Amino acid sequence: MSTEDAELAAIQKRKLLSLQRRMAEQQKKLQVEAQKQAALRVIMTPEARQRLNNLKLVRPEFAEQIELQLIQAAQTGKVKLPITDEQLKEVLIRLQSQRRETRIRRM
Repeated sequence: MSTEDAELAAIQKRKLLSLQRRMAEQQKKLQVEAQKQAALRVIMTPEARQRLNNLKLVRPEFAEQIELQLIQAAQTGKVKLPITDEQLKEVLIRLQSQRRETRIRRM
């Protein structure tokens, strides 16, 4: 085997290992997301889940934060289950009011 063949085999091996690592990471992310969705199915009513999914389309980071907070609150027993659409609206309003930005206009 020539050195070029050996180098090519080494490059192919590195690429294969890299691809396998990325596939494993992706699989892990999908598994975590599936667990999170299963938890949300237990924690929330279908209407509340739909509202959260709609919010996820517009503000994905904010919706992700809400999901984690709701799961955490349910695990610690801080909220009454299941969370209804009205309760979710109240949580969203409360969190929105905390995130107000102050803008200064110059004239």
